[in-house]
Amino acid sequence: MEPKEILAALKADLEKAIEYTLNQFGSLHTGKASPAMLDSVKVDAYGSTVSLKEVAAVTTPDARTIMVQPWDKSVVREVEKGIIDANLGFNPLVDGGILRVPVPELTGERRADLAKQAGGMAEDGRVRIRQARRDALDLLKAAKEDGLSEDDVKRHEKEIQNEHDAFIAKINEQLAKKEADLKSV
Repeated sequence: MEPKEILAALKADLEKAIEYTLNQFGSLHTGKASPAMLDSVKVDAYGSTVSLKEVAAVTTPDARTIMVQPWDKSVVREVEKGIIDANLGFNPLVDGGILRVPVPELTGERRADLAKQAGGMAEDGRVRIRQARRDALDLLKAAKEDGLSEDDVKRHEKEIQNEHDAFIAKINEQLAKKEADLKSV
């Protein structure tokens, strides 16, 4: 594999790691309602388990409420059960054919727990980035055995390390933003 191909593959893997980490951060709620809070909800409807987005529209009419409007009114109870079973700390209220999900105010203890979870998610992202760097360095070693010069190997190792460092910094920056969000009242 050519060094340029190795670097391109590394960047793609690093972007995926960042995207994964940001999606994980999106699942942590900061006290402000967001449709992403219900992304993990699964609903038993029509004889199978489907994601909430497949059976309902999810909106936020205000900062404290998530509104879930099933397209088929017959699955309202299944949607309610799915939200409760997801164990997200929400208690949906059935209002005719729609569900209103009030987002509770975060306590100081809960904010600290969420900040700790965010730190764990960030570490998971950093592990993914380190794994991508290790894979790229392994490919570079293989290229060296195939005849790549020592100088080129050293230069590309530095490039790989620089990309690694830049993406670790991005995760740390996003973590700092998320922690600040979680700690602001």
